[in-house]
Amino acid sequence: MSSVIKFFKRGNKSSGIAAIGNTFLAVVKGVAAATSGSGTMLATTLHSVADALNQFFVFIGSSISEKEATKRFPMGFGRVVNLFVLVAVIIISIMAYETIIKGWELIQHPKASTNLWLNIAIMGLALLVDGAILFKAMKEIAHETRTEAKGAGLIANAFKNVSRAAPPTRLVFYEDLIATFGALLALVTIVLADLTGYYFLDGIGTLLIGVLLIGIALKIGYENTVGLIGVAAPKELEDRIAQTILSDPDVVDINKLRIIQEGRHYHVESYLELRKGLTLADADDIKYRVRDKVLTDPDVDDVVMGIIEADDIQTWKLEN
Repeated sequence: MSSVIKFFKRGNKSSGIAAIGNTFLAVVKGVAAATSGSGTMLATTLHSVADALNQFFVFIGSSISEKEATKRFPMGFGRVVNLFVLVAVIIISIMAYETIIKGWELIQHPKASTNLWLNIAIMGLALLVDGAILFKAMKEIAHETRTEAKGAGLIANAFKNVSRAAPPTRLVFYEDLIATFGALLALVTIVLADLTGYYFLDGIGTLLIGVLLIGIALKIGYENTVGLIGVAAPKELEDRIAQTILSDPDVVDINKLRIIQEGRHYHVESYLELRKGLTLADADDIKYRVRDKVLTDPDVDDVVMGIIEADDIQTWKLEN
């Protein structure tokens, strides 16, 4: 039992909360869609079902990705989460297709929906829940990227730094950004269709939600395919690691520095040039000292470090 609890504790918090919230919304919206016959409500129900499934998959994937490296898998399991997110993308794509088909059908054969106030109440609840999940994802982005942001500043900070956040957090942010906008769009189209009698607006709202889902699927799919291949660390992290290495008084230059993202952590490979006149034993001690210093960075999971003869040519220069 304790191992199961430990397994779930390792999972990404944003995706876990989002999975629970969207499961609740999917049930409530499903009841409303069945009783009202609203196509837009059905579209947002499918969206919530897709979100709940996706975020559950990603939560499990993020838990597995935190496992320690083994002899068989010496690089660890970091990229497993990217694979799980790609499975989530397939689900999003299927839901997007079904939503677009439903929207087109409602445009061709519009019909009035019932229980207007029930639909409004459900969409209002969806806005609150999806908005709260989105806000949580924004806070998680600030935490993971170690950026200072509060209040309204969280929004700008999230858009600026989302590419540096963990794959599960990025998925939750993008999905619930669309979910929140979709709930607002559904609310507007449901009310307009009822007030004006232009019931095809219900179909247009449904169609637009499907198109937005396709956009998110393409965006997340691309980012996680890149993550599976192996992508370099952002410039900010590279500069931070280089600064940590060069801050050691015995390191005179960095001959090579390669940082690859593994899930939400980074693998560092570097070759150092040390000051001349050191014995092999002293050089070894310095190498391990610098390695241990780099490993204190919370974003770094693994470091491979070597020593190369100093060539009196400054290869690495930090930008001010």
